[in-house]
Amino acid sequence: MSQEVLELVVKKVNNVLGEETLTLKTADEESAESEEEQEEQEELALLNFDRPMIILTSEQWKENVAKALRDDPELQFDFLSCVTGVDYDEHMEVVYNFYSTTKKHYLYVKVRTSRENPSVISVDSIWKAADYMEREIYDLLGIDFPGHWNLKRILLQDEWEGHPLRKDYITDKKALGLD
Repeated sequence: MSQEVLELVVKKVNNVLGEETLTLKTADEESAESEEEQEEQEELALLNFDRPMIILTSEQWKENVAKALRDDPELQFDFLSCVTGVDYDEHMEVVYNFYSTTKKHYLYVKVRTSRENPSVISVDSIWKAADYMEREIYDLLGIDFPGHWNLKRILLQDEWEGHPLRKDYITDKKALGLD
């Protein structure tokens, strides 16, 4: 079931973007590649813990792609269960966990963005559940979400400087009593 969903998602996303954006990886290809080769691959689709996952760049993650995931009659990803941000040394990612309550299938979407100017379009107008989760990612990691209706800090004070979950965040340990 998961492999069929992955193949369908790849087909639909490639149709929306109008090109062969995603390449489907088989289990044999995944295991044959080194971890470094997998990290270098920008656009791919694979099964992650037996669940479909696609990886897009922030330029590819567009509103029409998100709407296709939600509105396509064969996909119907109507439930956004989680959005989280990840800070890697070379880039940042926003990870979306989708579920179709009618079709009973899952999808993970990883959207890669640069560390220098991290930005991923907001999907809060498509899935209302993204609202607070995008604000939390913005607050703690500094990833911008253009199109968000109310993008401001949610956990930290407005005058807080920096984003504490970034790898390059400098903490004054003495001021915090940790030294």
